[in-house]
Amino acid sequence: MSIGVLYLHIQLPGCLSLKSKRSRIKPLLARLHRQFNISAAEINYLDTWNESLIACAQISNNAIHTRRCLQKIIPWVEKHWPDIEIIDDQIEMY
Repeated sequence: MSIGVLYLHIQLPGCLSLKSKRSRIKPLLARLHRQFNISAAEINYLDTWNESLIACAQISNNAIHTRRCLQKIIPWVEKHWPDIEIIDDQIEMY
């Protein structure tokens, strides 16, 4: 069994309130779940208007498969969410 977690540190230019941040993060999390069959949640910078740390987790029986699936998320976010800037990304395998 392998567990993989992708951490995406993102910036949300133009967000001037927590409400506008939430309106941009919530659809992203839903699409990540639907598109990649992963668990996704905002885990840090909850009170910061224009910044967020998102964790995407996947469990499978093959570590290579888990890593490949998580690696596909980064270019997908860059392509489909051009208004979000990825500051940093990190994959951890357990």
